[in-house]
Amino acid sequence: MKRFLTLLFLIGSLTLAAQQKFTLSGTLTEAATGETLIGVNVIIPSLQTGTITNEYGFYSITLPEGEYEVVYSSLGFVSNRVQISLTENRTQNIFLENDTEQLDEVVISADVERANIKAPQMSVNALTAGTIKSIPVVLGEADVVKSILLLPGVTNAGEGSSGFNVRGGAVDQNLILLDEATIFNSSHLFGFFSVFNPDAIKDVKLYKGGIPARYGGRVSSVLDIFQKEGNSKELKINGGIGAVASRLLAEGPIVKDKAAFLVGGRASYAHLFLPLFDVDNSAYFYDLNTKLNYRINDRNSIFLSGYFGRDLFDINDSFTNLYGNAVGNFRWNHIFSDKLFSNLSLIYSDYFYGLELDFVGFEWNSGIRNFNLKYDLKHYLTDKLQINYGANNIYYSFNPGKIEPNNPDSGIIEEQLIKKYANESAIYVDVEHNITNKLSVQYGIRLSHFIRFGQDEINVYQDNNPVEFDPLLLIYREAEPIDVRASSRSEQLESFTNFEPRISASYAFNDDFSLKGSYTRLSQYLHLLSNTSSPTPLDVWTPSGPFIKPQLLDQYAFGVFKNLKDGDFTIESEVYYKDIQNRIDYIDGADLIANNAIEQVILNGEARAYGWEFLLRKNTGKLQGWLAYTLSKSEQRTAPRNETETGINSGEWYNTPYDKPHDISMYANYELNDKWSFNTNFVFQTGRPTNYPIGQFVFQEVVVPYYGLRNVERLPSYHRIDVSAVLKPRKNKNRKWQSEWVFSIYNLYNRRNAASINFRENADTGINEAVRTSIFGIVPAVTYNFKF
Repeated sequence: MKRFLTLLFLIGSLTLAAQQKFTLSGTLTEAATGETLIGVNVIIPSLQTGTITNEYGFYSITLPEGEYEVVYSSLGFVSNRVQISLTENRTQNIFLENDTEQLDEVVISADVERANIKAPQMSVNALTAGTIKSIPVVLGEADVVKSILLLPGVTNAGEGSSGFNVRGGAVDQNLILLDEATIFNSSHLFGFFSVFNPDAIKDVKLYKGGIPARYGGRVSSVLDIFQKEGNSKELKINGGIGAVASRLLAEGPIVKDKAAFLVGGRASYAHLFLPLFDVDNSAYFYDLNTKLNYRINDRNSIFLSGYFGRDLFDINDSFTNLYGNAVGNFRWNHIFSDKLFSNLSLIYSDYFYGLELDFVGFEWNSGIRNFNLKYDLKHYLTDKLQINYGANNIYYSFNPGKIEPNNPDSGIIEEQLIKKYANESAIYVDVEHNITNKLSVQYGIRLSHFIRFGQDEINVYQDNNPVEFDPLLLIYREAEPIDVRASSRSEQLESFTNFEPRISASYAFNDDFSLKGSYTRLSQYLHLLSNTSSPTPLDVWTPSGPFIKPQLLDQYAFGVFKNLKDGDFTIESEVYYKDIQNRIDYIDGADLIANNAIEQVILNGEARAYGWEFLLRKNTGKLQGWLAYTLSKSEQRTAPRNETETGINSGEWYNTPYDKPHDISMYANYELNDKWSFNTNFVFQTGRPTNYPIGQFVFQEVVVPYYGLRNVERLPSYHRIDVSAVLKPRKNKNRKWQSEWVFSIYNLYNRRNAASINFRENADTGINEAVRTSIFGIVPAVTYNFKF
């Protein structure tokens, strides 16, 4: 009996030892620069398991006690194989060397940008800075926003338009983050360029669906952009001189291997040449990117990043328009243990719009400002289970507009439109769970809470209804307030609470084929007031409140993901359906500018969008690129509120201004040799919806057109081809000074795509005629890039 008990004890001890596990964790950085690396594979071949580094280069994986070979790999870097004896929790920081002396960013992009077959995350596209710089764009300026327009499900209103539309959503439904700070206007020069300097960018991800619970506040997409941290090894400078703008970026160590800085600036200068043609107008932009980082010790790092940008548009010194973003973020990364990583951020975002009209004699300014405190934690419980959780709180201040005289004789009376204040808070939990080798699930929930605070004045309406319906004329019109009351800033005018569940799942039949599905619930409490197809800087943001409800989204998506020829090609195919409640709509003739009672022209409606996206990528070889196609529909409706009303557009569904049923995009990069590479892209889109007059009448000798139902007509289809060639002189080899020439042609066959079509009476014949307005024809450009 005694021997039997001893045997049982020994077996139990061996079993316990066999089950004992330890954690391997650390940070992956690039050896040449000290820059942390995102998405590096950490593989344990003997167990057929692994993980990847997070947004800050950190990884953690829990394994049984034992001897292992750990492979650290990322395309474009030399794989690092390390023999590890895991008998206790262990920190293993790794530096990866560049695979070649002249690193090819486009090759690296193949590994970063293609979808992970087994991961539950879907409806996500990633782009590297190298790919963004290689895509031909107008005037030769590399552009983040123009690049994502080549992805499936992403469009915009056309050339010279601001922002972008994702899966039939509006521009204001995209959450745009630069180092976690919100960017409210992503465009320079009314949409010709984006605000993101490609030289300062480290990582770009666009979430179109299956959005993780850590994100919230918008119902269409999240564009998450991280800036570089700065070279902690040596001083590096790079820049470019283009046809209309130039840029310069410097990065280097403050304390080698411990602290680094990054400073980058861009400016346009085409306006400097206008006086040569006796033109007194000017239009230019400038921006500045900054970042400081300090590695306190192995468990603590702090970062300070910022962006400041301004656009100026001036006509004969009598009309001046100044607008732009300013953001800042203080971030603290702390590693509590081998299994628990945290990030604390204090963030400031500001968007300013200013207008000066000297010929009238007044100045106008408006904007939105927020302060955001957020705390995110990532808990690596096992190699199969990870939990992300956190909280954030955002305080908003809205300035709808202030007018004041700019000279004492103007006769203008100073007036401040009523400022608005709000607070948005949220907590979330997000779980990444590998249930089996084939089935992976990501599920979570976000609880958001929004408070609209008191303001100086608020209108009171009969039956609490700021919009009336005239049953005789069958039109909606502004209701007259029956009273005006004041409220203190501490008073809550309205509050909203929403549960936002998220779930994504992937079933992998093998390493090369998987099916994925997702459901996403999102809430949006801010609204951009705009009744144009493309937002303008003058458009203002307004919060949800007593008369404007938050938008609520339910999105369903299903996809098939397939690797072909050992990953040389990948196919991503997804279908989606989106339903949005409380999408704001405007009554006919709504005046949105300087309106102190905006609730009088707004009705709460609904929107829906559905479609199919297809993406074929070629990931290896001299020729790389992708072909994308989207078949989609985007509609909205504002039904009558009761039996006596007609609703907007007779209560029928109508095309949103960004509905484009067919969208084809193609991008290709061909590396001929180490000297020459060639790039091209092709775009075809259905023309955007618009309104043409269906008749006219004469009133007091003035011809007045009238229109039918909304958005039943379309502009002509949009298409173009762009090409570029990159010349890297062979004398670059073994030289500190590296340079390249980029020769590009935008709109190669000079297609005059319609930005708008207007109607007028021909002065000679008296017959009405349509007039097409186009922005760009063929545009050649040359850019010189350098680094040392």
